[in-house]
Amino acid sequence: MTAKSPIIETDAARHASSMGLRWYVLVITVLVYTLSIADRYVVSTVLEPIKTDLHLTNLGVSLVTAWPLAFFYVVLGFPLSSLIDRYSRRTIIAISMIAWSLMTTCTGFARTQLLFVLARTGVGVGEAGGTPGANSLLSDYFPAARRPMALTVFSLGAPIGAYVAYDLAGHLTDLYGWRAMFMVLGVPGVLVGVLMWLTVREPRRGRLDHRNEATTPRFIDTMRFMWSQRSAVHVTMGCAVTALWGWGLMYWTPAYLQQTYHLSPGEAGALMSPMHLWGGVSATLFTGWLLALGPMRDPRRVARLMGWWIGIGTLASIGVYATHSLWWVRAYLWVFVPAIYFYIGPCFGLLNNLAPPRMRAIFCATLLFLANVGNLVIAPPLIGGLSDWFAHLYGHPPQAMRLAMLCMAPSGFWAAAHYFLSVRRLVADEERATGIPIRLRLAESSLGSAELADAASSLRASPTREQLRPQSLE
Repeated sequence: MTAKSPIIETDAARHASSMGLRWYVLVITVLVYTLSIADRYVVSTVLEPIKTDLHLTNLGVSLVTAWPLAFFYVVLGFPLSSLIDRYSRRTIIAISMIAWSLMTTCTGFARTQLLFVLARTGVGVGEAGGTPGANSLLSDYFPAARRPMALTVFSLGAPIGAYVAYDLAGHLTDLYGWRAMFMVLGVPGVLVGVLMWLTVREPRRGRLDHRNEATTPRFIDTMRFMWSQRSAVHVTMGCAVTALWGWGLMYWTPAYLQQTYHLSPGEAGALMSPMHLWGGVSATLFTGWLLALGPMRDPRRVARLMGWWIGIGTLASIGVYATHSLWWVRAYLWVFVPAIYFYIGPCFGLLNNLAPPRMRAIFCATLLFLANVGNLVIAPPLIGGLSDWFAHLYGHPPQAMRLAMLCMAPSGFWAAAHYFLSVRRLVADEERATGIPIRLRLAESSLGSAELADAASSLRASPTREQLRPQSLE
């Protein structure tokens, strides 16, 4: 009889018998991500009313709404992720969620620019602990071959949250004003945070991987390891630039529609919400189904698919702001909007497999840091500032906003290039991080848990310090 590794056998048995629990945790984390996206991007639906109420320019309203959230989100992202790699992820997610939801409600009570900035800063402080914690938690509920699929389902929170931000927020703003919308939106987050605390258990870290370090590496060691994983660098940059491109444009698109086509916040939200809900959810579910297929267990195919999809979406985004027809705007948005959701799940899935178990939250925090710098720190004030400048030159604000958006739209091609560049080292880097040979992952669809445990025990090598040291980049 073949000798089996007790640890792997126990984990494989637990994995086989806990499908309901795993999917319950996945649903809860989807709710966490949904409310995170809704609380973060709801402000883009009401940029015009906020700008009028607080007497701001396009550049001014972008700085007041985006920078406070982004500043503490990116500053606290690494410290909180370091805690996530050491302590209970369930606890950190629950506390973070309750905190940012309460601050979302407080935003509705802000009567001055200073109070508004403080409230949005509080939202960023809380949200910094949500997504990295959820990614790390799910990686210990789903095995390596299933993580891209699971994290794609997790990313359903993005289109659902955007639908809430655009549709519900737009209607509430038309009926009761933008302040009432913030007051209402924060309440569900407190309830979901309590549910996370009471019903989700903390799994043993790294239980579904074939290597697991006993101690958490230092931050500097994690960053050195990440830099040595060249495919991880390209995946991270590709996803960060995709956020700069896609979500940066989305930040201003409702205001663009209101200025250019004379729509109310509710009308602009109603126009965009179907693309986010039905287009985004369909793209995400299609991605999840696609990644569950046997051939897509090869990560190189996932990376190439992301590159092609983002390239096509970039062409559509240029069309959105180049056309003068609202009918064509709708048509192009039905391609562009799904594209900004397609990449989220595969990106998180690839990145989690490129990081050892005790480095995953830092890897995720690095991605979120760069993505939020792009879509909150750079894109909103860049577009706002360019539109103010073009308006000063040409004296036509709607046309100025159009030109500013067209300056940003081609950046999607930059993101697509990084996905294609990641392919060269992707397999070797994944094997180095997880200890799972690619042949075992590709064979997983035809093996049961017991067979996988036997195969893993025969292939597993004792982890050494040398495996965590940066390798030659040649």
